[in-house]
Amino acid sequence: MHELLRYSTVHEALLYKKLRGDKVKCSLCERRCTILQGNKGVCKTRTNIDGRLYTLVYGNLSAMESRPIEIKPFFHYWPGSTALTFSTWSCNFDCIWCQNHHLSKTEPNPANAGSHAPEQIVQMAKRYGDEGLCASFQEPTLLTEWVLPLFKLGHEHGLYCCYVSNGYMTTEALELLKESGMSGLKIDVKGDKETCKKYCGGADVEKVWKKARKAKKMGFHVEIVNLVVTNVNDDEECLRWIIKKHLKAVGPKTPLHFTRYYPAYKFHNQPTRVETLEQAYNLAKEEGVLYPYIGNVHNHKYENTYCPNCGEELIRRRGYTLVTYKVTEDKKCPECHKPVPITGRHIKKWHFLL
Repeated sequence: MHELLRYSTVHEALLYKKLRGDKVKCSLCERRCTILQGNKGVCKTRTNIDGRLYTLVYGNLSAMESRPIEIKPFFHYWPGSTALTFSTWSCNFDCIWCQNHHLSKTEPNPANAGSHAPEQIVQMAKRYGDEGLCASFQEPTLLTEWVLPLFKLGHEHGLYCCYVSNGYMTTEALELLKESGMSGLKIDVKGDKETCKKYCGGADVEKVWKKARKAKKMGFHVEIVNLVVTNVNDDEECLRWIIKKHLKAVGPKTPLHFTRYYPAYKFHNQPTRVETLEQAYNLAKEEGVLYPYIGNVHNHKYENTYCPNCGEELIRRRGYTLVTYKVTEDKKCPECHKPVPITGRHIKKWHFLL
């Protein structure tokens, strides 16, 4: 038996094809790596052992914390709730400004890891009072084999299940996640074609938009985020390109977040100007996005949700906390009765303090 097979975090992968000569082709993400015997894929979490593909991170968690859903950011998905949030190691992208590089740039080591049981995670979420489960921090697609039974169990216990992702999973993976009970998908598009190719390890952003469109058609709650990076993807042409792609792929009712960049990892340009984020917000409104937002700017008015029909402030946020919530029980604006696309249970106004 191969030495790696002795470890609890090493399991045969679900999505791959055997090729000639002991080669395998992974179909978990759009990299679709062809992996030779003894080698790993781009993400460093899949390895070929004797002509079979194995994940090295089955239940291998690098971080776990109960967190507000707004921090993802999800603004229209179970607002005001918390989710037990967890991650594994490594990534299938190589973003040079990664905020969680201590996780995403670290290869897993099965010899120094243990596998968490899905039952343990669900019990922990319920003990903490969380209403959901969320795979985040680094790319959650790499944890999919383990997440599937976890989400199935969580769904059976009334917990919502979601991914905070770069949107590079294959349709095959997305379908399995849907079947498991996952209902929310936040996708970070990272910029235009040039940005993704140059700064994110050669990723093809068109595949990300296609996956966002597919997820929307499959019934997932989708929100799109774009990190606006100084002197990279902050010009008007790029912002307009992202907005038009958003409208075409997921439609005007899908929230679009423009978040502020801060220097991290190997990238040290200045933080995004708030005026640039405000420009992006206004451009999105001009083009017809009904729910644009600004992120990573504490207490900015564009963190709040407004009725696109009458302008009524529906949800006021202070950082990642809801301050007021005026959406009616049947999910409408209280003034003009325009429907508001909110996924999740109704929040009573008295839950929050001014």
